[in-house]
Parts: sequence; C-alpha cells; structure tokens
Amino acid sequence: MDECGSRIRRRVSLPKRNRPSLGCIFGAPTAAELEPGDEGKEEEEMVAENRRRKTAGVLPIEVQPLLLSDSPECLVLGGGDTNPDLLRHVPTDRGVGDQPNDSEVDMFGDYDSFTENSFIAQVDDLEQKYMQLPEHRKHATDFATENLCSESIKNKLSITTIGNLTELQTDKHTENQSGYEGVTIEPGADLLYDVPSSQAIYFENLQNSSNDLGDHSMKERDWKSSSHNTVNEEPPHNCIEQPQQNDESSSKVRTSSDMNRRKSIKDHLKNAMTGNAKAQTPIFSRSKQLKDTLVSEEINVAKKTIESSSNDLGPFYSLPSKVRDLYAQFKGIEKLYEWQHSCLTLNSVQERKNLIYSLPTSGGKTLVAEILMLQELLCCRKDVLMILPYVAIVQEKLHMIGEGSRGATLEMTLAKILYTSKTTQIIGMSATLNNVEDLQKFLQAEYYTSQFRPVELKEYLKINDTIYEVDSKAENGMTFSRLLNYKYSDTLKKMDPDHLVALVTEVIPNYSCLVFCPSKKNCENVAEMICKFLSKEYLKHKEKEKCEVIKNLKNIGNGNLCPVLKRTIPFGVAYHHSGLTSDERKLLEEAYSTGVLCLFTCTSTLAAGVNLPARRVILRAPYVAKEFLKRNQYKQMIGRAGRAGIDTIGESILILQEKDKQQVLELITKPLENCYSHLVQEFTKGIQTLFLSLIGLKIATNLDDIYHFMNGTFFGVQQKVLLKEKSLWEITVESLRYLTEKGLLQKDTIYKSEEEVQYNFHITKLGRASFKGTIDLAYCDILYRDLKKGLEGLVLESLLHLIYLTTPYDLVSQCNPDWMIYFRQFSQLSPAEQNVAAILGVSESFIGKKASGQAIGKKVDKDIVNRLYLSFVLYTLLKETNIWTVSEKFNMPRGYIQNLLTGTASFSSCVLHFCEELEEFWVYRALLVELTKKLTYCVKAELIPLMEVTGVLEGRAKQLYSAGYKSLMHLANANPEVLVRTIDHLSRRQAKQIVSSAKMLLHEKAEALQEEVEELLRLPSDFPGAVASSTDKA
Repeated sequence: MDECGSRIRRRVSLPKRNRPSLGCIFGAPTAAELEPGDEGKEEEEMVAENRRRKTAGVLPIEVQPLLLSDSPECLVLGGGDTNPDLLRHVPTDRGVGDQPNDSEVDMFGDYDSFTENSFIAQVDDLEQKYMQLPEHRKHATDFATENLCSESIKNKLSITTIGNLTELQTDKHTENQSGYEGVTIEPGADLLYDVPSSQAIYFENLQNSSNDLGDHSMKERDWKSSSHNTVNEEPPHNCIEQPQQNDESSSKVRTSSDMNRRKSIKDHLKNAMTGNAKAQTPIFSRSKQLKDTLVSEEINVAKKTIESSSNDLGPFYSLPSKVRDLYAQFKGIEKLYEWQHSCLTLNSVQERKNLIYSLPTSGGKTLVAEILMLQELLCCRKDVLMILPYVAIVQEKLHMIGEGSRGATLEMTLAKILYTSKTTQIIGMSATLNNVEDLQKFLQAEYYTSQFRPVELKEYLKINDTIYEVDSKAENGMTFSRLLNYKYSDTLKKMDPDHLVALVTEVIPNYSCLVFCPSKKNCENVAEMICKFLSKEYLKHKEKEKCEVIKNLKNIGNGNLCPVLKRTIPFGVAYHHSGLTSDERKLLEEAYSTGVLCLFTCTSTLAAGVNLPARRVILRAPYVAKEFLKRNQYKQMIGRAGRAGIDTIGESILILQEKDKQQVLELITKPLENCYSHLVQEFTKGIQTLFLSLIGLKIATNLDDIYHFMNGTFFGVQQKVLLKEKSLWEITVESLRYLTEKGLLQKDTIYKSEEEVQYNFHITKLGRASFKGTIDLAYCDILYRDLKKGLEGLVLESLLHLIYLTTPYDLVSQCNPDWMIYFRQFSQLSPAEQNVAAILGVSESFIGKKASGQAIGKKVDKDIVNRLYLSFVLYTLLKETNIWTVSEKFNMPRGYIQNLLTGTASFSSCVLHFCEELEEFWVYRALLVELTKKLTYCVKAELIPLMEVTGVLEGRAKQLYSAGYKSLMHLANANPEVLVRTIDHLSRRQAKQIVSSAKMLLHEKAEALQEEVEELLRLPSDFPGAVASSTDKA
C-alpha cells in the first residue's frame, strides 16, 4: 500500500464534472500517515462522496509527447510584441478554504463535447468499468461510476499499468464557498503549488522511487515539515494490476522490479522534455529501456484512439470556452477583430496548410498565433515550436529572414523542416513584407494580409518650427499642419535647436513618449537636456513611485546608480539602449509600462519589438548611426505609436533638416525593401554551416541530394535574382570542395557504372567537433591551432590563459583598447600572468609604446592583442564579480561588459563541446566545465551551487549563504515558511519555488548516480560466453 501512495501532492479544485485539470497531480496518503481508526471512516466518506462523482482518477495518457527525432506538428514564426505572461496562471497563497484561484480551474470548464466525446472521457469511463470488475473491486472500492463505456471503446483500448491512481476528497469548506468540489491533499500540498506541472509530475515519480535511493524515513520527514494545512486523509488503495497482454515485452515489464512497475507515461513525458534538449543520445540503463518498452505501448494506444476519435470542435475557434474566458480575464479581450476571425476561419488554416500573414504593427497578430498554437496543443495534442528571438527582446520576425547571419540561420531551420517533414505546419507572421511571393514559394504557404490598425496613426514631418502631415494624395507627399507654439529662450534655442522640449511637453507626463536617437551617447545627452528645461511640476508626478525605481536600481547595482539616470528619473525620463544591463532595462521597461516613467530616449533596437507603446513617437533624425533610415526601420519605429487598448490616437514626428528633405520624401512614399536570402552571402555562417549540419545529421550526404535540398531553400527560390556569375550547382560544388579542403568533410567516390559516378560525403572528427560545438567555420581552424598551442604550455596558476582561449573571436574586431588602461593592467600582472602574455607574443614594452604613442618596429598580431585585452576585462570581472567597478576601471559601458561575459560563457560551452569530440584535447574538458560555470554565474565560488537553483540570483544567493544555506542539500531540505521568516523580501511563492527547484536538482543528480550504478552492475554485452549462451538457448 505504501508503494502506491504518493507523498508529493498538489492542491487542485475541480468543477462538478470532476475532470482533472491538465498537469495536476493527485496523491493518496500512505498507511503510515493515516491516524489509527480513520481508515474505515474515510472509506465510508469516500463511497458516499463518489455517488456524486462521475470520475475520480487521473489516467496518465493525456498528452502525446514527441521526441526530437519527430518533427513538431506546428512551427510558428513570431512577429508581434508578445507578452509571455499572457496565459500564465497567477498562483496565490490562499488557504485550502479560500475561493479557488484560476490556476485551480479545469481548462475545459463545462463544455460537454470535450469531456463526453473525447478520448480522455472515453478512457476515464473505460477505467471505471474496469475498476468495477469483481476481481478488482477490492482494489478500488471508492471508484463508483454512473456511466459505463460502450463495448466499442472497450474493444478499442487495452489499458496498461496505471501507476499511483489516487483518490479525491471533498473539502466541505471550499465546496460551501465556491460551489466546487475541492480536492484537498494532506501534508506537502502547498510545497508544489507554484511548481510547473511537468516538474511536479517529475517529483511524484522520484518520490515513488525514493525507497530505491535510500533514506526513506528522512524524505518522509522532509515532506511533512513543509506542510502547514493538514486536512482529512484518505485510505490508500492497492495499485491496479495490469490486464493480460499478448505482447511479450509488456509481460516482461510487469514482472520487473517494483520501481519499474510503478513508472508510467509520466516518466516518459519527463524524459521527452529533458532528453530533447540534449545534443547527444544517452545510453539508457536497463531500467529505462524496460520502462520505455511499456511507454511505447501506452503511446501507441493513445495514438490509435486519438486518430479514431471524432473531430470535435469547441465554441472558441475549436478551443474550449475556458480559453476565451481566460483571455477576457487576463487580457481584457472580449471579442476578436474582424480580420482575426477571417484569418482563423480560412480554409487553409482549417486544413493545416502553411500560412503567412502580414499586418501593421499593433494589429493583433500575436493573438492569432497563440490561438493556432493552443489548437495544436489542446485539440490535436501535437507539439508546437515557437521560433524565439535572435536577441532576447522579441519573437523572431519573418522578415528577418533577409537580415544577415540571423536570417541565414532562420532560413536553414525552415529549409530543414520543409525537407524532412511533410506534416509540420508553418505559420509565419510579420509586420513588414514586400516580395511575399518568394516567401510563399519557399514555405509553400498561403498568404493573408490586411491594412487594419486598431488605433489611427498620423505621420508628421518637422522642418525647423513647421510641422507637416504626411499625405500620399498631396503633390509632394505632405501638407502643412501647424507651427510650433512654444516660447524659447536664447539658451534653450542653443541647447535644443530641434524643439524636442516643445514636442515632448505636449504629451508628457499624462501620456507616454518615445524619442529615437541615432546613437547611444545621443540618447543620454537628449535625456539630460530635456530634464534641464522641464518645470519642477514634473517632479511631483508619481514622486513616490519614481523614488522606488531609483531605490530598486541601486539594489540591482549593489549600491551603484548611473548618474544620468539619477538626474533624469525624478522627472519621469530615462534612456534605453544596450549600455544598460539586462536587469536595468527590465526595471526601466516595467516603470515605463506602468506610467511611472513617461519618456524614453532610445536607440532603434527598441523598435525591434519591445512592447513599449507611446502616444507620440519622435525620430530625432532620419539616421541610424551614420546610415540613412530604411523604409522597414521607419515603419518599425513609428509602429510604436498608438497601441490598441492604450491610446485613442498615435502620432509620429520625424525631425529633418532641409538638406535631407528630398530623401525623406522618398522614404515615406517608396515601398518596403525586398527580402533576400543571405545563405550564400553569409558564407561561413550560412551555406558552409548548412552543408556541415546536413551531412552531420545525415539529412543529405551525397552531392545530388544536397543540390536537391538547395533548390528548396529561400536562396534556391531567388537564385535567378541573386546568382549572376555562378549557377547553384557550381556554388554547391564549390562549398563542398572548400569544406573538404579545410578538413571538415571527406569525399568518397562511388562508381555505379562506367558513366555514372556518385559523390558521397561524411563528416571528419574536426568537422564533427565544429558541428557539435556550433563553432563559426571562419574560426574553427584558428580555435584548433590556439588549443593545440595551449597544450604546449598551459598556465594553470590563474584563469587568464583559459579565459583567453574562450574569449569569442567575433568580438575581437569590435574592440578598441584604451592603451593607458591596457598598460596599467599589464603592469599589475603576476609573473604567471605575464607568462601567459609572453606565450601569446604580447610584451609589456609593446603595450607601453602604444600607450605613449611611440612607433612600433616589431609586428604583433592585432587580433591577439585585442583578444588579450578583452581577456583582462573578463579576468578582472571574475575576480571582483562587480560589473560597475570593472566598467569604471576599463571605461566601458556596463551593458557591453555584461554582453561580453554572456558571449564568453556561451563560447566557453561551445569550446567544451568542441574538445569533447577530439581526444587530443581531453585535458580541457574538466577545466572548461568549471570555467563555464564561473562565467555563467560570475559570482564567488561558494555561491555557484546556490545559483543553479531557479529563482536564485547573486543577491539572493548571498542572503541564503549568510543565513546558513550553503549547498543544494540545504535548500532541498529547507522549510519554505522558515525561509520566508529568515530571508528579507522573500515571498512565500518564491520560497516554495526555490525549495522545489533544489529538490528537483538534487533528485536529478541522485538519478544520474543510480544510472551509473546500474551501468556498472550490468553484464557487458561483449562478455565472453554471452554469445554462446544465447545461441544455446535458441
């Protein structure tokens, strides 16, 4: 009985239909946890309760997982400003007796067709009928059912082992308050309340197998210690035995160990999700192989049943009405726009054909994508892959397929999906598209477009003190609107010749405003200039909230605060560009979104899609850096103005000089720029990387197949336009020859006949290392030489040499050392660190001459010198772990330093994978594992174990360490309530998340060790006599 009762629980409330919510976990207490004499009483209550119930169990065959080897059934390419919290349930810390919150409500509500005709309902009914058979009634006395499933369903399904079927119990207090029949669980319920369901499922399985890991009593004590709402418990039931199966492998599973019998499809879900993220296919232990045999049967049953079930459509675009209610509750969306309805009801969408749709910014594109994804996930039970951003700001836009290396990467991804899977649906959305016919042909997609914009956008041009409205019907494209009416002093005229103060004060502080500036430095200067001429009345607007913003900025900067922000934030003004750290940007964006800040001076990167709307958008000049504005960029910037549900009107004002007037008039009237493939233009990051991955993944390995693949790419579609001198065949042959000469590929010639020759390619060790490490092929040979040279005299007395070897090559060209700072840092090096510089060929005398401006006689590799300088920055950062002090020491923007650190941590991981594929670099493996951790967390060594836990950043890690929580074990055994009392500014929800995450990490490590044990104890497949004995048996 103990084995079947789960001690990992989650509080759930169900509607009277009593269907389990997706992802919820139900558990029954163990016999040890029940009070003496309660068992009979509990049983009577449950029998009475079940007269009012229709279902009472959770059948763990609700989601059909797809492994990485299977293509996702839907691929969505984003193009809107997505709020990632759109459908996130917001858990609270309510007690058991409180009103159930939204995360506790069944997603499918009371919509009958999703419960009575669906596969889940059929299986539920079949399960109950099975439980009522005489031979099983003693195992399931609490499962009373009103409707038995039909014979056709019974014949269609064979139910495999159902692990840990549990009972539900009504909390009378909750029922009386809300009209819902609550499910209240015994000790441990609150612990996983805020944990994702997949994580909670994982915990349940790990807890079930805790006897095999040892220390059973201690674990039971830990779970009990985390409980604060003890409720009436239910008697446990025996595990339901598996019916007779004809499959020999299933029979073998049933007779395996207790641990294997208890594992179910939930294990497979966890394995699918975690396994898909791994680059290498793991060698499964015997227990996993046995488990997967059982799981494959369960999935096959689920597949057949889903395929045979009726195509039941819900009331909200094939979705349950509960989805519509959630949109109304969390986003205030009561009704879709007409174009959204038209798009979602297109025949091409209903038939799951590929689709591209394009609308102006703020038209509501993201909502359509979300509904299509939910249809796949909830109705079709298929996987969905969302292409995430190139930079961590927005979703990848489809038009970015024509932008440099990220465009080449996006094109390669789409081409592989199109080539390998004929069933995957691709949805592309974008605000800016021109030559859509090429994209349609490439993606084999239908096209939908509309010029709908929920808020009217008026475009203006400003020349001197006159404002003109953009008018396509006018002769020169614009008509006079008004003269600026603002009294300027002589000082103000000199400081603000573009009249920015006049333009922004027309809307702030009651409305928001964005001012796009050509450069980062200009952003800061404009923000300060505006604040100098704002009246003191602006200081009083949301004064308390602005003080809180400054306080929070100081906290995340360890007491440091940018002097510019210190002066501008009291006026509700701030700058926004890449010089800020990610934490600063996030905090400022939140303050702007809530109206605490009313004016941002920003660079064009913000226009890439951060959802920061404004009543008025001002373009400081028609330039981005020194380049003239493109039509696509212009449309993106002005698209920030007048967002739906926020403003009733949007305005954009482009400030220009008389000399730029003609170019600007062309800019506002010309069509959008065409989108072109960069697959060949980005040679090493494009076509070469593509061919290496095609051959490495064995998608296409001979010349003919590779050429056929190329014809299906976006480049293949546009080859007549892009290829002037060479044919696609010639480019294919040339690229393969280059990879072969570089030692990344090896060519095999196969003579099929006297006239027919086939050229096959396979990847070399160096090629596989570059492929697995995702190394830019422009640098793979340089990396190999550097690592090889490093083996001759690797300096391990400090981290400097290793840091140099993992400093990204592509950042070196952007580096312009401050030679005085360089010389100062060089002179402070220890003898061992100076030895590193000597090995690299950089001398102190060379740096001294550069600092003093003297002529240099001896030639030194500029890239090595610059890379070493960046290594000094990183080395200092790891020692001091404070971005602010390093920023001041090297006179670099703190955002740049943070990006350098992030890029180096990523490249260090790439170099690690590169070395794992080459035996000669074995010495680097252990070293790079530790270095990657240091670069990733950038904290003192003792804090690294705590930083691995979800929700723990540097500040929190220091608090926990000071409070005595110095390891993963400490956190895993912590009581959330004690943490809340001990750690300042820690909410109960955060405490639960920290403890739960620590437990999961700890159990993962224990499971890994267990697998190692099983691997050690397993009989080797090549053991002498093993083959002979198997032959004798046959």
